[in-house]
Amino acid sequence: MDDSDLAWEPITSETSYTCPGFEIITEQVRLPDGTETDFDYLSEPPAVVILPFVDEETVVLIEEWREPVERVNRGLPAGTVEPDEPFADAARRELREETGYEADTVESLVTVEPANGVADSEHHVYVAHGCTPSADQDLDHDETIRATETDVEAFIEAVRDGDIRDGRAVLGISYYLLAERSP
Repeated sequence: MDDSDLAWEPITSETSYTCPGFEIITEQVRLPDGTETDFDYLSEPPAVVILPFVDEETVVLIEEWREPVERVNRGLPAGTVEPDEPFADAARRELREETGYEADTVESLVTVEPANGVADSEHHVYVAHGCTPSADQDLDHDETIRATETDVEAFIEAVRDGDIRDGRAVLGISYYLLAERSP
């Protein structure tokens, strides 16, 4: 299918703001009807999200303070991929750093663009099996995280009830359940 009738043409692009973790990009673009306008978006490196299973009935969740929503967030371990780091290696590293757990296996589940109307973010979701606590957490200077083991059914119920609202956690378990039901 030819989508050229929908494509925007970039005219200029500049970084408006930079901080550790992301940048804000301002572009001047030409829309298909010829209109020129500014467009701002958040640019960040790819990230991994890990759905870690201890066994078939138990997952590892994290509890982490999230300043934008001013509360503790229950969710899945996740983090930024380092330059030239394979995604599976990043998933193993982030799991270990944020939880102190290591996995026997990690496998790719899905890659999503969680907010492609406002960001170029890519999240690579992995499922980890055979997770066992093996080390101390190695948190970044601005992370406060507690790892907890939770019954898978309780996790699913918390997502269903809206008690877990983190988009990465909701997507991870939902896609996992969807993939389980596929032939």
